[in-house]
Amino acid sequence: MTNRLVKVKFEHGPEQEVEAGISLNQILAKYPAVMDGIDYQPLGALVNNEFVSIEYQIETGSHVRILGYRDSYGQRVYRHTIAFLLAKAAHELFPGCDFAVEHSLSKGLYCSFRVGDEPGISKDQLAKLDAALRKLFDQKAPIDRIKVTYDEAIAHFEAAGAKDKLNLLRYKNSSRVSVYQCGAYMDLANQPLANNAAALGNYQLIAYQQGFVVMGPDRMDLNAFPKFEPAHYIYDVFKGHKDWGRIVRVRTVGDLNERIAKKKIDDFIDVNEAYQEKRIALLAEQIVQKRGHVKWILIAGPSSSGKTTFSKRLSLQLKASGMNAKPISLDNYFVERGLTPLDEKGEVDYEHLEALNLALIDEQLTALDEGKKVELPYYNFHTGKREFRGEFMHIGPDDVIVLEGIHGLNPRLTASVPAEHKFKIYISALTQLNIDSNNRISTTDNRLIRRMVRDNNFRSHSALKTLQMWPKVRRGEKTWIFPFQKEADVAFNSALDYELAVLRPYAEPLLAEIKPSMPEYAEAVRIQQFLSNFLVIPTDRVPPTSVIREFIGKSFFQY
Repeated sequence: MTNRLVKVKFEHGPEQEVEAGISLNQILAKYPAVMDGIDYQPLGALVNNEFVSIEYQIETGSHVRILGYRDSYGQRVYRHTIAFLLAKAAHELFPGCDFAVEHSLSKGLYCSFRVGDEPGISKDQLAKLDAALRKLFDQKAPIDRIKVTYDEAIAHFEAAGAKDKLNLLRYKNSSRVSVYQCGAYMDLANQPLANNAAALGNYQLIAYQQGFVVMGPDRMDLNAFPKFEPAHYIYDVFKGHKDWGRIVRVRTVGDLNERIAKKKIDDFIDVNEAYQEKRIALLAEQIVQKRGHVKWILIAGPSSSGKTTFSKRLSLQLKASGMNAKPISLDNYFVERGLTPLDEKGEVDYEHLEALNLALIDEQLTALDEGKKVELPYYNFHTGKREFRGEFMHIGPDDVIVLEGIHGLNPRLTASVPAEHKFKIYISALTQLNIDSNNRISTTDNRLIRRMVRDNNFRSHSALKTLQMWPKVRRGEKTWIFPFQKEADVAFNSALDYELAVLRPYAEPLLAEIKPSMPEYAEAVRIQQFLSNFLVIPTDRVPPTSVIREFIGKSFFQY
């Protein structure tokens, strides 16, 4: 019987007719012409706009784009593969160790490490870990994606003492489980991985605090590494939240699911919200201690970090201490629409600093800081022009002005205000929760899901439109927000450990509308697969003052 043939069109090479069931890796070996013009190591692929590993089997006619390290999806493969190999090396070298890939830090991944009661990693332990990883690279250790029965997976992870994997499987009932295997080490297949250790090319391990940072090479030069620039304040915020997660014994999605399934989630939600409110109250107390000096509270953070709800809750805490917080919206300081800067594609760029009338901001901030009364502008978004409607403001003895927006920490925005009059806050959703010990939850994914839900609820945008806009939003953040994090006096984490279980039923139907013919399909499927790890928490469990209400609605606050 003749095997069925299917046509495969490669984005960078000729079309090939191949036998159905052949893997991409086999096609690349059998038909080297499809790699013509590709000067990078294949790490994964987009097949009909689906993000897959290089071992993916072609069953139907397909359009294929091979992914390398320079591609954002290729970098995902790199990060998850190196985390997998680090976990393998750590657990085989130091049985019983507490190893976890915690969060991003200075273009790398921060990993915590502990053996017994001794926190941190010694120089000798880090050297042994590095040597074991180098050996895997040198041996071109194969990484196989296989399917095992549910019972086989449970038996393996029980023998390995992998409670985090068992907790994830506890609330799934598929008869077969996809896993990655390298030697005797096995992990759940949460993301596509490279098919062998050597495919990764290079890395660095840098000791830092109570663990280490793993750095991948520069995106455009695989023989160079970006400079390691530790952001201690971000690390401290993450560490505080991670330590809290250990105390309440919810460090992974499996731990959270256990609380939900055993109907113990209400108390956990209350504790989450109380912990966040306590940190807002402590921030307010810091500001109150500077009464008479601080006149301006500057709040900045990336998209969907909860800036608006945070500023309102902080204002309430300040009012409880006898200080009156007055908000100023930077949206009312846009230049007239015809003067708005354009981006590299010739499109209007509202996120550019000079989309704001800096001269007017400087004039009014200077006057307010000197105790004068000013008439605030109003920007009419229908006409694209500035208006004045008789709204006046001044700073009284017990007043502070809250200036919240993406440029809040940019020194150019408040150059005329004396440094001692400013209190600067950086906010983001820095989730401490992991999927499991070596599969972290990206803070960017957390914010993207928040924004997707909010855009649909309040702006009538589809998930497709949000995903189409997201790369531009991210470019704006990298240009106008992240470089000024270090200007902050404090950093605040708006993430709640239970929120993705609330957001899941909002996001899933929106993502399901994105079809394989659309370029955004790969991202939609990836996020759907990620959200499938969470059991659902009903919306009515969320308090009206929660930051999550900014995205799902029915908030106590007016926006």
